Amino acid sequence: MTYHRQTASQKAYERGTPTDGYHEPLFYDEDKAREHLEALRWPSGPICPHCGVVDNARKLEGKSTRPGVYKCCDCRKPFSVTVGTVFERSKIKLNKWVLATHLLSSSKKGMSAHQLHRMLGVTYKTAWFMAHRIREAMRDNNNDIDIGNGGLGGENTVVEADETYVGGKAKNRAFKEPPKK
Repeated sequence: MTYHRQTASQKAYERGTPTDGYHEPLFYDEDKAREHLEALRWPSGPICPHCGVVDNARKLEGKSTRPGVYKCCDCRKPFSVTVGTVFERSKIKLNKWVLATHLLSSSKKGMSAHQLHRMLGVTYKTAWFMAHRIREAMRDNNNDIDIGNGGLGGENTVVEADETYVGGKAKNRAFKEPPKK
């Protein structure tokens, strides 16, 4: 019989309390995360993504309605704060999305999907999916800065890099035989 001892962070994760210093309610409470996104996205009231009407929607409430759903009084279509975002049509809890967005945007050197998987307590596949969606949302859509469209920095621009050394002696090659003299 093997006995597996849980660490304090594993116990805290199972209880649903925050670990690693993220004690704000929007990181561990799904309703607080939704309220935070509504305040950021709709400062002057809900905006219908279907018809564009501002502050003419009512919040749907009831046992069969999921939380955070509004219904436009003009076009009569339901919507939530996640419509038109990377959070749309995802079964991952909204507070996990908010925490992942915070971690990816505030990390100095970037973050791997594996690190995100460990910090959020989700599967690697889920962390990879979240990281790619968030990075895609952070991409600058106004400038077509892709490899095929002008390369790094854009077309006809100079890119400067400090402390970079490219090249070296042929005898220092790692895998190929050095050329004969």
